[in-house]
Amino acid sequence: MYVIVVGGGKVGFYLGKALLEEGHEILIIEKEARKCQNISEELGSIVLQGDGCEVATMIDAGFSRADWVIAVTGDDEDNLVICQVGKLRFNVPRTVARINNPKNEAIFKKMGIDITVSATNVILEHIQQELPYHPMLHLMNLNNFGLEVVEVKIPKGSKTAGKRVRDLPLPPDSLLSLVINKVRGPQIASGDTLLDEDDEVLAVTKAEHEAALRNAIMGV
Repeated sequence: MYVIVVGGGKVGFYLGKALLEEGHEILIIEKEARKCQNISEELGSIVLQGDGCEVATMIDAGFSRADWVIAVTGDDEDNLVICQVGKLRFNVPRTVARINNPKNEAIFKKMGIDITVSATNVILEHIQQELPYHPMLHLMNLNNFGLEVVEVKIPKGSKTAGKRVRDLPLPPDSLLSLVINKVRGPQIASGDTLLDEDDEVLAVTKAEHEAALRNAIMGV
C-alpha cells in the first residue's frame, strides 16, 4: 500500500519506520527541516518537507493515489483538515487522525474521519479495565456505519441477573453479540442466553444509544 504519514515527530517517525519494515510504500510529510533531515538519515528518502495542510503539498505527495493518509501532528485542527481534504478532494479510501484533546473526538467522528486515535482515551480505558468495576468500555468505532462496539459489565445486585437477552429493553439498532460468564465461558448471544451478575457483554450500538444500552444491560 501507499501510506502518507503527516507529521514527522516521534509518532510519525516510528509509525513510518514500522510500515516501511512491513514492505509498504511510505512518505512522511514534515514542516521542520531538522526533523526531515533526521528522518532522511535514518529511513532514507521517504520524507517531503512541507505543510501537510496545503493542497499544493498534498498534490506533490501524491494524495490522489494514497491508500491511507495518517495525520499525527501535534495539532488537532491540522489533523482534521488533512484528513478531510484527503477524503473530499483526493478521495483517499482510509484516513486516520491522531487526537490530542479527547474532547475533540466527537467532532472528528461527525466530520467523517475513518479512524481516530486518542492516546489519552486508550490509556484511560486500559486503566478502567483493570478496575474491579467498569460500566462500559469502547472497543471499536465503526465510523462508516455510525456504530460502536462496546463492552458492558453486569454489576452485582443488578435486575438484569436471571433474565434472558430477549427480555432486555434494548434501544433501536443495538445487538448483543457475546456474553462472557466466569463459569460457562464465552457464549454467542441469542434471545435465550441467560444473563448473570459479573457477566461481560459485548454489544454493537449507535453512539446516540450508548446510554440506553448501558442502562438496559446493567438493569438501571
